[in-house]
Amino acid sequence: MTIETSEIEFSKWRRRLWPFHRSEFKKLFPLILIKFLISINYGILTNMKDTMTVSASGSGAEVIAVLKGWVVLPAAMLIAVLYSKLSNILNKKKLFYTMMIGFLAVIFLYGFVLYPNADFFSPNSSSDWLINKFGSKYEHWIAVYRNWIHSLLFITAELWGSVVILVMFWGFANDVTSVDEAKRSYNIYIAAGDLAAFSIGPIVCLFMGKFAKLSFMFATQSLLFVVLVIGFLVMGIFWWMNKYTLTDKNFLNPEEYKNSPRKSKEKLSLRQGFKHLVRSKYLLGIAVLVVGYGLSINLIEVTWKASVNRLYPNPVDFQTFTSKATSCVGLIAFLTSIFLGSNIIRKFGWHCSAQLTPILVGVTGIMFFAFVLNQDLLSPIAALFSVTPLMVVVLFGAFQNIISKVAKYSFFDPTKEMAYIPLDHEAKLKGKAAIDVVGSRLGKSGSAWIQIALIDLVGTGSIFSVTHILLPIVAFVTISWILSVRSLSHQFEEKHLEQKLAMNPAK
Repeated sequence: MTIETSEIEFSKWRRRLWPFHRSEFKKLFPLILIKFLISINYGILTNMKDTMTVSASGSGAEVIAVLKGWVVLPAAMLIAVLYSKLSNILNKKKLFYTMMIGFLAVIFLYGFVLYPNADFFSPNSSSDWLINKFGSKYEHWIAVYRNWIHSLLFITAELWGSVVILVMFWGFANDVTSVDEAKRSYNIYIAAGDLAAFSIGPIVCLFMGKFAKLSFMFATQSLLFVVLVIGFLVMGIFWWMNKYTLTDKNFLNPEEYKNSPRKSKEKLSLRQGFKHLVRSKYLLGIAVLVVGYGLSINLIEVTWKASVNRLYPNPVDFQTFTSKATSCVGLIAFLTSIFLGSNIIRKFGWHCSAQLTPILVGVTGIMFFAFVLNQDLLSPIAALFSVTPLMVVVLFGAFQNIISKVAKYSFFDPTKEMAYIPLDHEAKLKGKAAIDVVGSRLGKSGSAWIQIALIDLVGTGSIFSVTHILLPIVAFVTISWILSVRSLSHQFEEKHLEQKLAMNPAK
């Protein structure tokens, strides 16, 4: 092989790994940094809200199902209405700043006003009366009321993922990216989020190890201060992009963030957006995917977190373990996105890539439930490694959680976001808000409704008492999800072709 041939082969390999031109860096790098930073915040908030919720007085993992099913969903619907109203009043820049400042204000209120004075603000007396009145079987409902301060953090963390990441960031990226660009760049944005997730473990362990010795509250407040600083940094990068990148005519739709929110006088309400969603078979297809993921992953995850809480009842140990799991998700997903994600999408297409997530989630989820139901069968494996069967269940649950989220970040998210690109501006804005804010919440809340209904009507107050029923439900959901991906794939290819023909009518 000659030197010239070697250089050609190296150039081809480099292009597969980093398929971007230098002229694209001005748009690419700021978007990567924004995705990295908002994902850092999401990781910190998610680990914190799980720890605070599960380890709070009179609480447990069952409270997660109550919050997701009966509290977060109404909050998501309200914020979707607010987002829709604001999108008709504010231009996209002001809308971004307004939503970010709102989230940061709530985080500041929780960390530096409510949490330090939790004993004063918590209704412990009335909560004890409710338990005496209705019994301990319904303590998971009463715990939401008793620990409403931590419930506020839970809601904020959940909505950060739905609004800041799914709607604000990906809506921004979709407006300035074509389908062909997305095939090259979206997995890089996903990888930035994965790298952020990998950073969560070291960050949380550092703050817990250094400041928890002084007090757990001080360690928590220090992490929340980091979240606030990152939030303002994200707004600074967004401002820079609007001033120096989106004014460049070389980029797609440079005027989108300079003009008023709508050029026409018609203002589409969220209610009309839902009507548009119901009438669109294509948008409904995307919604089914989002709801399918939310249902399956949350039906499995609550049982896993309940198992983790049994193994690590101390909040510091619980948060340390879950943050390490988050770091594993980030590292594996980062490597997958960089070396496999974009290449798989380009080589095997949208359909094959979109099918990977339901298959992996379904298979590993069914195996996890089987292990929970038959822990005695794990005794030989546990004895081999000198651990308890519960530890084996927790570790396999962590593996299942990691694999599921790696598949989500590397394949589900980029294929889902690509599905929005061929749509018109109105469908992107309103349809995406309806699907990503309320649709994603509906999937999570639907799983919560199922779990709470089973616990209250069939079970004994514990998620473990209904695991045998959850297993076939997860199997049914993932099979339905797989069939929906197949149907949506044909529609996506047709719309992509229509978009290409509209942009290049001569062809």
